[in-house]
Amino acid sequence: MAVAALALFVFFMLLAGGVRTLIQRRRTGDTGNRRTWAARGSLEWWGLAVADLGYLMVGLGAPVAALAGMPPPASVGHPVARGLGAVLAIVGILSTFGAQMTLGASWRIGIDQTERTALVTTGPFRLVRNPVFTAAFSAFLGLTLMVPNLLAIVGLAVILIGIEIQVRLIEEPYLRGIHGDSYSDYASRVGRFLPGIGRLRADRPHGN
Repeated sequence: MAVAALALFVFFMLLAGGVRTLIQRRRTGDTGNRRTWAARGSLEWWGLAVADLGYLMVGLGAPVAALAGMPPPASVGHPVARGLGAVLAIVGILSTFGAQMTLGASWRIGIDQTERTALVTTGPFRLVRNPVFTAAFSAFLGLTLMVPNLLAIVGLAVILIGIEIQVRLIEEPYLRGIHGDSYSDYASRVGRFLPGIGRLRADRPHGN
C-alpha cells in the first residue's frame, strides 16, 4: 500500500501542478504561478511553505518510512480503512483537478496583490468557497489512511495549518479587497471548506 500511496502522490503532483500549469499557459500565455512572488518570511510564504511541508510528509515521507519499516499505530491500519483511503485519495485528486479547471483563467498558485481576477462562484464553488483545498485535503486524508503511520498523521495536521493560513489570512482578505461587496455577499452565503460552515459575516473581515 505504501508504493500505491507514493504513486498516487506523484500522480497528484503531476496532474494538479504540472498538467494544470501547462493548460493554463496554453490557454492564457501565463502559468498562473505566483508562489515565487511571495516575499521570503512573509505570511503568504509561511502558509505555502507549511502546506508544502505537510504534503511532502504525507505523500513522500510516510510511504518511504513505511517501506523502511515504520509501523502504523496499533489502533489504525485496518485493511478496509486502507482500501477506503485509496478510493478517497483518487476521488480527491480528480476533484482537485476538476475544481482547478472550473477556475479557468482565474486559477492561481499564490497571490499577486496587484492583480484582479474574476470571482468564480459556479460549479463546486456554489457549494464551498475553497473546493480546491477541500478536495486536496481529502486526497491527503486518503493517503494518510493508506499509510497511517505517525509521520502521515502529523503531516496531515501540518497541511491543515498551512491551508488555514493561506485561506483565512491571505486569500480571504485579498478577495474581499479586490471584489468588495460581491465577495462579501458570496462569502456570507457559501461555506469556507464545507457547505454552510465558515460563512463570513458581511461586516467582519475574517471568518468564524
